[in-house]
Amino acid sequence: MPRLLSKHAAVPPPPVSADRPSAPGAPGRAPAPDGTHNGVRVRGLSRGFDGRAVLENLDLDIAPGEFVALLGPSGSGKSTLLRAVGGLDGDPDGRIAVPERVATVFQEHRLLPWERVWKNVTLGLGGGLLRERAVAALGEVGLADRADAWPGTLSGGEAQRVALGRALVRTPQLLLLDEPFAALDALTRLKAQQLVERLWEQHRPSVLLVTHDVEEALLLADRAVLLGDRTLSQEFVVDIPRPRPLDHPRFVELRRQLLLGLGVDPDAGTATAQNTDSGKASS
Repeated sequence: MPRLLSKHAAVPPPPVSADRPSAPGAPGRAPAPDGTHNGVRVRGLSRGFDGRAVLENLDLDIAPGEFVALLGPSGSGKSTLLRAVGGLDGDPDGRIAVPERVATVFQEHRLLPWERVWKNVTLGLGGGLLRERAVAALGEVGLADRADAWPGTLSGGEAQRVALGRALVRTPQLLLLDEPFAALDALTRLKAQQLVERLWEQHRPSVLLVTHDVEEALLLADRAVLLGDRTLSQEFVVDIPRPRPLDHPRFVELRRQLLLGLGVDPDAGTATAQNTDSGKASS
């Protein structure tokens, strides 16, 4: 059933999906209506730090199975919003309804160096057959043969794929991606993007991706939303068939519109939205 990550009144959930059994509510969370869903509903979310408002009265909906990319300048509150949706940010002011099973992949892989890869994948999980479950998840990201490796022997791309496997083993209904490819080289980043798209098409969780890369947003997302002035300022439906060629006329036009929305001149050399965001903690 949906989890309510707020002390405030319940928010009506997005459309209910009947193909999953109801799960018990998380401890300490308010009760939610019967049924399960994969979507997200945020209403009136506000958050500030040291007397400065970062988010103010923000609303956001993510439909079941929808892939949404969130872009905005550094310090605009992108990661703050993601952490609030994931229940990782204390008690923000507002109302948030999310599915029962949520997994997050961060920019840093956050693997424990003293545990083997498969144990990192199943860290915190209960039940039996943990190694088998880990190997199955690692197989989905192409790393089944690295199950017994130490994290220190992995490349940066491999470590992020392990982090994806750690999310997959939890069969998330909502997957939160906080700039997970920002530290990867261009080729590894492209391969990781293709992997995420394939896994999303296979499992169809709802996804919220925080990124400062306009092309990444357009390659992966069904919808790109811009965060500015403490709330969502613009949104763009990415109505391009997959896989999406970079030279598709609609791709080129949406890229231009997104860059303009981010305050970047699309005609100024090789400017990209990466110039608008240095990945600060409050991004």
